Amino acid sequence: MNRRDFFVKSGLTLAGMAVAPAFVSSCKSGPRLKISLAEWSLHRAFNDKMMDNFEFPVKAKRDFGITAIEYVSTFFSDFVTDQKYLKELKRITDYHGITNVLIMVDGEGNLGEDTEEGRQKTVENHVKWVDAAQFLGCHSIRVNAGGSGTPEEHASKVVPGLRKLCEYGQTKNIGIIVENHGGHSSDARWLSNVIKAVKMPNIGTLPDFGNFKISETETYDRYKGMNELMPFAKGVSAKSYDFDRDGNEITTDFARMIQIVKKSGYRGYIGVEYEGTNYTEDEGIMLTKKLLEKLI
Repeated sequence: MNRRDFFVKSGLTLAGMAVAPAFVSSCKSGPRLKISLAEWSLHRAFNDKMMDNFEFPVKAKRDFGITAIEYVSTFFSDFVTDQKYLKELKRITDYHGITNVLIMVDGEGNLGEDTEEGRQKTVENHVKWVDAAQFLGCHSIRVNAGGSGTPEEHASKVVPGLRKLCEYGQTKNIGIIVENHGGHSSDARWLSNVIKAVKMPNIGTLPDFGNFKISETETYDRYKGMNELMPFAKGVSAKSYDFDRDGNEITTDFARMIQIVKKSGYRGYIGVEYEGTNYTEDEGIMLTKKLLEKLI
């Protein structure tokens, strides 16, 4: 039995179907802050075909002691509507006691497209990911608030697109959360105003420690940005790149970031998202996890 077959077959021992949990802003019991693992932390392994979705949950638990995971859509975009594939993935996570937290969706168009037809097409492209998230038991999908024009023009287009997707998400009890992910979305004040303008109960943010680069020449203050985005947060990405000898991240003050997260009253998962190159992906994940554990 090869390695992939082992992971798949070991996960098929127990069957299980889950109803997606309600989209809530906080957990009512258990630890206030919990650690999850973002699949992007292993993007080099995925791109080199050394890892797939069936192995990822098992590796998260076995190698890192993490039992909550965040998927990236581009790593299984060919299977998002394949019920057999999704059922196998769900069975594996059920068997190993893994919580499926969210799906980060990329490559499905801009929710701030210039035309109504374009926005509708983008919403339709995201529908299958909402369905997959519900099936897997995730609470949300992460989307990008892409678009063009001035900040005001962009906002006027992205708000209707987000609202349409939220309306569908409501029918499946799935949240639609927006990451600061480049362009105007990395301007936390702009994104906060967009979230408020959508006026839907299942809209939210996924603040990322490191994604505050608006353009090649403009960067938003990351600590100010986190303070502004945390009131709407339904998830947090602890982006890491490099560490000193004491295990401290040297591009972001993690202690300051965690204090901002705690002060906001957020209860939920903080996702390990290592994106550096000076350590292996496994090493970077463990360094990030240990730092978060110390600070939490």
